[in-house]
Parts: sequence; structure tokens; C-alpha cells
Amino acid sequence: MKVIKRSGREVEMRFDNITSRIDVLTEGLSDELEPSKVAQQVFSSLYDRITTQEIDDLSSETCIGMITSHPDYEILASRIVASNIQKICPNNFHLAMRKLSKAKIITDEVLQVAAKVKDEIKHDRDYDFSYFGLKTLEKSYLQRIDGKMIETPQYMFMRVSIGIHGDNVEKVLETYNYMSRGMFIHATPTLFNSGTPRPQLSSCFLVANKEDSIDGIYDTVKECAQISKWAGGIGLHVHDIRANKSHIRGTNGTSDGIIPMLRVYNATARYVNQAGRRKGSIAVYLEPWHADVFSFLELRLNTGEEEARCRDLFLALWIPDLFMKRVEEGKNWSLFCPDKARGLSDVYGEEFEKLYEKYENDGLATKTVPAEDIWRAILKSQAETGTPYMLYKDACNKKSNQSNLGTIKSSNLCTEIIEHTSPDETAVCNLASVALPKFVVGDEEKFDYSALHTTIKIMTKNLNNVIDRNFYPVKSAERSNMRHRPIGLGVQGLADVFCSLRLPFDSEEAKKINSYIFETIYHASLEASCELSDEMGPYSSFEGSPISEGILQFDMWETKAEIPHSGMYDWEAMRERVKKGVRNSLLVAPMPTASTAQILGNNECFEPYTTNIYLRRTLAGEFVVVNQHLVTDLKKLGLWSKKMKDLMVKSGGSIQSITDIPDDIKKLYRTVWEIKMKDIIDMAAQRGRYIDQSQSMNLFMESPTLSKISSMHMYAHKKGLKTGMYYLRSQAKARPIQVSLEPDCVACSA
Repeated sequence: MKVIKRSGREVEMRFDNITSRIDVLTEGLSDELEPSKVAQQVFSSLYDRITTQEIDDLSSETCIGMITSHPDYEILASRIVASNIQKICPNNFHLAMRKLSKAKIITDEVLQVAAKVKDEIKHDRDYDFSYFGLKTLEKSYLQRIDGKMIETPQYMFMRVSIGIHGDNVEKVLETYNYMSRGMFIHATPTLFNSGTPRPQLSSCFLVANKEDSIDGIYDTVKECAQISKWAGGIGLHVHDIRANKSHIRGTNGTSDGIIPMLRVYNATARYVNQAGRRKGSIAVYLEPWHADVFSFLELRLNTGEEEARCRDLFLALWIPDLFMKRVEEGKNWSLFCPDKARGLSDVYGEEFEKLYEKYENDGLATKTVPAEDIWRAILKSQAETGTPYMLYKDACNKKSNQSNLGTIKSSNLCTEIIEHTSPDETAVCNLASVALPKFVVGDEEKFDYSALHTTIKIMTKNLNNVIDRNFYPVKSAERSNMRHRPIGLGVQGLADVFCSLRLPFDSEEAKKINSYIFETIYHASLEASCELSDEMGPYSSFEGSPISEGILQFDMWETKAEIPHSGMYDWEAMRERVKKGVRNSLLVAPMPTASTAQILGNNECFEPYTTNIYLRRTLAGEFVVVNQHLVTDLKKLGLWSKKMKDLMVKSGGSIQSITDIPDDIKKLYRTVWEIKMKDIIDMAAQRGRYIDQSQSMNLFMESPTLSKISSMHMYAHKKGLKTGMYYLRSQAKARPIQVSLEPDCVACSA
């Protein structure tokens, strides 16, 4: 039997060669690993003229299949994949970039800087990734030519660093070293496009309808198509589009309302498929006074006429406090056509209430219904589809540093970006996330806030640079970003931090750390933005902003007495410093981090674990994915075995009913389904005081009922959250196997 080497040469198949290759990669791993056993399984599956790359793929998949016998098999699998990638790609960074340059995939600048930094690549850091992190990179992120991989993970990080900093070699190497060590990571579009001829590095775009006319609507559709073409996720508000059966003065006809229009956006999202990588993604925001709100809430339901459905759009509500008040008090709610009741979307707070009640008194309502009827329709849709998202208009506007620009009318695709938009300004945000587990000092089981502070300052300056280096798909986006210069700093792995510190997710100590982490992030980003302002001046619309008056995010919250400052930072000194100028209008926006957390091997953003074990199906087969913190603890107790794995699978990823596991371990590894949503919301509110944009907060309910969902929303609203809910996650009675390496939403993944 022959094997084809990477050089194309054919040689005789030898069992010893497979064994020795695997054996070399087990260095430093447990003595319980059996390379010969892996080799035997691989050898039994070989065929004549198989390639060495295919043998490596088979070897890594075999190791993943053995993970329940020992967790180090996952490390061995990742080492095999990393070694395979390095063998496929050019062995020199400059050579790899030369190939990409010749294929016109990267710029001449990247090639020139590559020659200066080629010796700084740390190849061994490719071996620090998890198996699924590497497979995610391999599948979607690493650059190829005609299907052949050209980039290793380290090459990608260096390319991205050059794309951000150009020929500033010092900053290139600083960013590379932090990213390559897994300290932070830039968002998916930045990883895709940095250093390319069209470096569209932004994740999020917030679009305002140009006007309520054929020209205005289709100009907006075109803008969304252009953004989607370059892989941007879109948030769009349609509050001001006239309702069904409204009079059209130009033709003396009647409008069909927003639903047929939204079907155009739905088709656009499907057709313009983000550079061929994935479907376009558009979230549509509507205020609940709009006369088409009932039809809007049915757009994603599984029943009804298909002509009235838009299953590829994501639905979101932009909810004024008055609506929540009327729901709670059991009062009526009036629905209006925005063509008659003009300006409701342009005001908030008391001004909104006065205008809304004036229109009611003037008899302009299209319909008046019990507020509870709309509320029930909202809850029904959420129970069935997980949407609409819930964002609170007044909180978003009252707690914004962009309040001087006018009323903010929507968020983005993932509900963490809160920025002003207008017909001539499309808001943009560039994202990155910090890997919080990297700041746990292992031996002492302490969190290193000082190191986090330093890292956040580097990330802030990186993202500020991205604004200037970015390719903007539409002029309105460039105009907005250059004027206001917002950025979005996020996190990943908060649950991993608590596991490492031996703290149950909802413990009082964990809640303190949750707050202190975000206090540190906010302080560091402000300090960095002040330093940038000293060098380059404040952002253009700084004058008149709350921060120009020394008003910080936590000053805007009603419950100031509840702000648990750590005492680590001099906030009064910062208050005086920001009055002199900051470079960025907004700084902090914790996003979902779906794919980038998978790359770095962390739990997603700030959420608890949803399960401790699950099966993941890939083209290569089914593999067990386990909470590694739990496996380590069970190994120490002598409890990890195939039997234990089977018990965990049978329990749906929970360990609470497994009698052999000690109570302290059970408490530490409760899943989100076993934690009170009140605690999840409380923690969101605690960190929210240091988040000047918002946060993608999911709510979780094993068996949702309308009353339970309603209670959660009321509580989140009263806690002052801007985003009361991203998705409502519920557990299916029969849980499906995860079927891909690519998460559902990567537009905001940072």
C-alpha cells in the first residue's frame, strides 16, 4: 500500500511512521495516552495512495473520538491539526504573503512589512489552540489560493496586525504578540479582511431609512445590499414608514404597509450573501405604537400565510417606557400611522409621552387596544421563535454619550451597539474582545486587573486605528464613523474565570468580580481614549456631549447608590480628564463572540455555560465536547470515565442528578438552566453601569410560559437595562446535535 507525501512522492505505507509521528506530538501530555492505539485505529482505515494530509486528518479525528478515555487526547488532536497546517503552508511568513500578494489577496504594504517581521512569527503558538478552534480557523478564516491553505494561524494574526498598524512595526509586533498569545482577538470581519485591498473591518452597521417614499426606501435597500456584500451585519429601523391602508398622496392610492417592504429586505438578505461566506443578516427595529405592529410580530411565526412572513429577518422592538407602564397598569395602547402622527420616533422620555398623548387626544389613532394584547403577541412570538429582541428606547437615549446628536432610533444585529443614525449617517462599530481567562493568576487563584487594564488600552488604540484604516462600503458610514469614532470592546470567557477562581456563577464574590472587570475595562478605555485625544484631538462631535461635561456612564443611571466601585481607580480625576477631550464617543459593547470564543477556546462572552457536554457533528463524524474545567476536577477526584460521560449526556449536560459528584462541584458547574434569571439580569445591570453602549444579553428558560417571560422583561426593564433581551433561549424537548463548526451569528463575533 502506497502513501502520497506532500511533495507528491509515493512511498510504502509503514505503521511505524504513523506511530512515531503521533508519539512526537505527545510530549508533555499524560502518560495514559497510547499513540500506538491511535495508530492502530488509523492504520485500519487506510487505503492505497492515501495522502499524508488525509492521514493527519484521520489521526486527529481518531484522537477526538478517544477524548472520554482521557481529555489530553483533545490536545493531541489539536497538535496534529496544527502540525498539518504548518506542513501545508509555506514555512516562511514573507513567502506566504508573497504568494497572497501575487494572487492580489493582500496589499503591497503587507508584503513590504512582512519582510521586516518574518522572523518574529512564533510558530509554536499554533499548538495552543483547541481542536475546534483550529478547525474553525481552518474552515473559515485562514487565507487560501485555489483552495490551498496559505496561512497558518500565526500568519493570520501577523497579517491582521499589519493591516491595522501598517508600517509601524513596533505596534504591529505588540498587537501580534497579544493576539497570538490569546489575550484578545479582533472581530470576524477584521480577521477576514485586514490587509486586503478592500479592508472592510467593521462588524456592525446601523441604517436609518432615507425617507418614507419609493426613492427613499429603495435607496435604503441598496445601502443594505452594499453593506451586506462586504459582510456587515445590519440594524435597520422602520418606525417612520407609513402603515397598511394609509393614504399615498402622490398616487391617491393606499399603502400596503411595512410587511411587503420587509419582504424585499428579506430577499436582499438571502441574495446578497456576504461575500459568499454566509447569508446576509438584517435586524429590523420597530416601535410598538406603529399600526402594523401585530403583523410585524408574526413575521417569523411557523404558521400563517407565507406572503406575510420574513423568516430570514431578525425582529426587534424599540420600546418606550410609556408602553411598559401601560402594560403594567393594564391600560389601553394607541396605534398610529407615522404619516399622520409624525415625530414619535424623534423624541423620547417626557417629550415622547406628551406628543403621544396629544395624538391620542387629537383622535389620530388608527386603533386603540389593550396594551396587554400587544404584550401577549410579543411573548407568543418570543416563546415560538426567540424574538423579537427587547430594547428600551428611553434607557438607550438617556444613558448615551451621543445624546447631543439627537434621538437614537435602533441598535444593531446583536443588540450591543447603541449609536445615533440619520439619513446621511449610517452608524458603524468596530469590535474586539478580551479573553478574560488569561488574567487569572493560576497559583494564587486571583484576577489580575492591572494586566487587564494594560491590555484594554492596547485594544482601544487598535480599534481607533481600525476606524482610519477601514474600507467603508457606503459614504454615509464613513461620514458617521469619522465624526463620532465609536468602538466596541467586549469580553469572552467570564464563566471560565469563575470556574478557575472556584466561584459559582451567581455567588456574591462572582458578582463583585463581574462588576470590577467592567469597571477596569471602562476606566482603561477612557484613559487610552484620553491619551489618543491628547495626541490627535477629540472626536468631531465631542463638544456638547455628556462626557465633555464630565458625565460618565454610571452617572446616567438612576440608582447611583448601587454602583459598587472597586476603589482601584480615581474616578474624580478621570471625570476632570475627560472634559479635556476623548478620541472616541463610545467604547464598551460586549457582543456575542460566537466564533472568536470558539477560536480561542473560551466560553462565549459573559454568559454561563449552557451545557457541560454535547455532541458536535462535523463532516468528519460526531465528537464529544466537554467543559474542560469540569473534566479536570473529575479527573482529580478519579470520577472521569466513559460511564460518567454517558451519565452527563443522558442528563443533557447537567451534573446535578449524578450522585457520585460532590455538592461543591455540582454548585460550581451549574448550567444557565440551573441559575436564576434574576441573577443573570442583576449581573447585567451591575456591569451595565460601565458599558456606554449595551450588551447582547440572552435570557434562558427551560420551559417558557407567557407569565415567566413577562416577569423577566418587567424585571429587566426596572433594573434600567438598555437591552432587556437579545434572544430568548429555550430547551427543546429533544435536543438536536450541533451540526457545524460555524455558529449562527458571526457578524458581531469579536
